[in-house]
Amino acid sequence: PEAKLWWWNVTASKRTYASTSHLPGLLQSVFLTLQQTTVDTCLHQRLLNTHRQVFIPRRRKSVAGEIVLITGAGHGIGRQTAYEFAQRKSRLVLWDINKHGVEETAAECRKLGATTHVFVVDCSNREEIYSSVDQVKKEVGDVTIVVNNAGAIYPADLLSTKDEEITKTFEVNILGHFWITKALLPSMIRRNHGHIVTVASVCGHGVIPYLIPYCSSKFAAVGFHRALTSELEALGKTGIKTSCLCPVFVNTGFTKNPSTRIWPVLETEEVVRSLIDGILTNKKMIFVPSYINISFAIERFLPERALAAINRVQDIQFEAVIGHKIKMK
Repeated sequence: PEAKLWWWNVTASKRTYASTSHLPGLLQSVFLTLQQTTVDTCLHQRLLNTHRQVFIPRRRKSVAGEIVLITGAGHGIGRQTAYEFAQRKSRLVLWDINKHGVEETAAECRKLGATTHVFVVDCSNREEIYSSVDQVKKEVGDVTIVVNNAGAIYPADLLSTKDEEITKTFEVNILGHFWITKALLPSMIRRNHGHIVTVASVCGHGVIPYLIPYCSSKFAAVGFHRALTSELEALGKTGIKTSCLCPVFVNTGFTKNPSTRIWPVLETEEVVRSLIDGILTNKKMIFVPSYINISFAIERFLPERALAAINRVQDIQFEAVIGHKIKMK
């Protein structure tokens, strides 16, 4: 019979099938072993997490009264994150380059009862970031939680990607994290209190063709989070927490028509629920869905042939510029 690889989608509670009949027998065996190991591990992890939640509930911190700065708050994950903090009585500082979008977010947050301040900021501009942080300190106070969420993505093959698009990707996706964190960290260190959230991606752990600048910048963001976490621990600043969000494709409109046989395409609300849960429990690495980290761990032990076959089975597709023409890739 034809061998098939299936992946249990915990979120959707259904199996996703991908044919492996075109692969050599050895690779089919690798896939079937990978399948069973992953599912067993996922089920074990879920049972363990359920046991912990029932018998050892995770302590959730209060964020009421905290001053929360969210970049990229005019759309998608940033907007939904603002709503969640608003419901928890945080004081909000919302940044976005899109004035209309961020004001819409702010209006909804105010309806939820949150004190909300809006700033139109280009997170690729270092001087604008520094001057905006100074303004926030004067008008609102010291930020205690920052969600570095603003992002840029230009799906294209490398030769079709413009130089300025590569520069913009790195300026927004990683350099902006440096400037914002440098500007906010001194007050957190003085109080030994704060939380720095890095919004990265699974593309910071594995690569996808036609997203070279994006993947590279997200690898840098994950590295930034890990190195910052280590440095704060070395400094003895255990009151400053860090979290890194790494979702798969999210339906925000930035990537057009994404699809994959194995990974789900996530809705913003689902991602933000996991993000908020991670922040409130001081979780350092937040994968969405949570089983993705298991698949990455298993892939480290597979040969290159098997990894190439997995990529073919995944069949990740989205609109991208290939040879200066828009195609589904």
